[in-house]
Order: sequence, then structure tokens, then C-alpha cells
Amino acid sequence: MERLIPFSITDLAKVTNHRSGEVKFGEKMITFPKGENCIDFLKNSEAKYVILGIPEDVGIRANFGRPGAASAWQSAISSIANIQHNRFCKGSQIIVLGTIDVSEEMEQAKDLDFHKTADRKLLSELVHKIDKEVVHIVSCIIKCDKIPIIIGGGHNNAYGNIKGTALGLGKPINAINFDAHSDFRILEGRHSGNGFSYAYEDGFLKKYFIFGLHENYTSKNVLDNLKKIEDRVCYNTYDEIKVRQQKNFQQELNTALDFIKNDAYGIEIDLDSLPNIASSAMTMSGFSVEELRQFVYFFGKHKNASYIHICEGAPELGEEKNNHLIGKLIGYLVTDFIKSRRELV
Repeated sequence: MERLIPFSITDLAKVTNHRSGEVKFGEKMITFPKGENCIDFLKNSEAKYVILGIPEDVGIRANFGRPGAASAWQSAISSIANIQHNRFCKGSQIIVLGTIDVSEEMEQAKDLDFHKTADRKLLSELVHKIDKEVVHIVSCIIKCDKIPIIIGGGHNNAYGNIKGTALGLGKPINAINFDAHSDFRILEGRHSGNGFSYAYEDGFLKKYFIFGLHENYTSKNVLDNLKKIEDRVCYNTYDEIKVRQQKNFQQELNTALDFIKNDAYGIEIDLDSLPNIASSAMTMSGFSVEELRQFVYFFGKHKNASYIHICEGAPELGEEKNNHLIGKLIGYLVTDFIKSRRELV
């Protein structure tokens, strides 16, 4: 884990707002002790959940999106640290591992131009480098019998999460993706729009369900490709659930679970599926925050849920006075996931 930047107890203290008579997550969450072997530490810890940050937006740049997702990690960890430690959810269940060092890739990407073929190729190569680090760290967490909670970065990191989990378990996995987009685009070099198609092509993704696809932003080519492999890749659309009301939200949760539940699966959450949430591809129409929280709780409570990834939120693209709200939203999703698993731990 050479590229891991451990989150220290001092780092945690800096983002925790102490208040008399209250106990915050930041006072109870576990950090990686300096000088200890990371793998041994993870194996021996009683905490089940491991928070990992990926503060990058290289994959988004490679997909002609608006950068800004790199800022989600700091906002999220500052909010999570200040959640109340109480009988509903305990900070002591969580190890804050740290972040993947993507500073070199971020520096190299900042002046590259998507419109230039050579630069686009370089961006994809940088995403591929990040993939390797995500795969390595996620697989190590899984092998230690922990559940990764991965925060920040673009949806390109779905590839590393899926491959890392599959390698950690020694078998391909399934995935459920709450997203306005399929991220199943052509294999044209790595970026945030093809993490799942690459994972599928490379044999790490067995079955894949896309929940709430936006019909206006899914190409005919993608729809045609999905039709050919509908035994392994299935979807519903936001439009048929919420606009035309041809399908029921709760029933669709059950349909999606039935599709993926027989094997280990990852839960992927793209925040650009929610209206007015600052992200690389903001939308004015989408599911509510409450529906997303129900989704996380529903899929988290199954024994085969193996990780959760919350991505694409970009606080720096939001209103300056309220850019903490993305982190607060991520905090809700993290605790909803942990609460859903109370009977499994």
C-alpha cells in the first residue's frame, strides 16, 4: 500500500468539532497507528468498515466532464467525523484508512485538453494508473474480511472497486448502480463512463443492474449493446418509475436484488442521479435524497453486499456558502449503509 496516505488520529482531531456533553464519530473512529503493518492492523481490528478516499477527477476529465469530484473526500470526512456516536450508529465500527495518493496524476491531468487526441490518450493512461492503486488497496481490505466504504473521485473507480473485490474474494462479483447513466460505454480507453464495461469485458463483473437510467442521456448504441446481454446486464429507467409510473420504486428494488443477490455484489452510488446536487453532470430531475437513502439501506442489509462506493459529488462546484452539504449527504449514506447491517455484524 505504498500509495496510501494514512489518516492519522491528528488528522481526525482537526476535523472533529468537540462539544461538551456530546460524543462524535471523530472521537471514536479508528485510525491506522503509525509504524504498524497495515494488513495486520486491519486483520486484527474488530471494526468491520474501512473508509477509503479517492480525491481525484482525472476520470471525469477523460470523459469530458466538469472536474471537482476531488473535493468530495475532505467535505465527507469532515461531516462523518461530526456525526453523533450513539445507540443508532457507533463510530467505533469504522476504520478511517486514509486516501490514495493521486497527486501526481492530478497534477499531470490539470492542463490536458480532452479535445486533443493525444491528451485524451494521456488522460486514459492516468486513469489506468489510478485503477491499479484502487484495485490493490480494495483487494487488501476485502482479504482482511472488512467492508470498504469508498468515497470521492469519478465513477471510473467502479472498475477498481469491482476488480479489487473480485480478486479479494477470488471470483467475479455483481454490482448494483444507482445512476442516471449506464457507465457501460465503449472500450475506448479508461474514463468515468466505462468502468463497468471494462470490468465486464475483463471478467470481474458477472451481473450488473443499473437502477434509474435516464432515457434522455443513454445512447442508442448503449441500449443496443445492453439488449444483447440482458441475461447479465439489466436496467430500469427513472422515467418509467417516476414519470410514467409504469413501475413501482419498491417493487423495482426487489427486482434488482433478485437479479444480483446470489453472489457478492458492490453498491455503486453516483450523486449526479439526484437533482441539484453539485457534480460533474448535474441534473434537474431525479430521485430524491430519501429514495437514495432507502436504496442504500435496502441493498446494504443483504449478506452479499461487499462494498459501497459514493462518487461524483463535487462540493467545489456548489454554492460557496453550502458546499458542506455534499459531505453531509455522504455522511447520511455511510451511516444508512452501516445501520442496515446491524443484524449481520
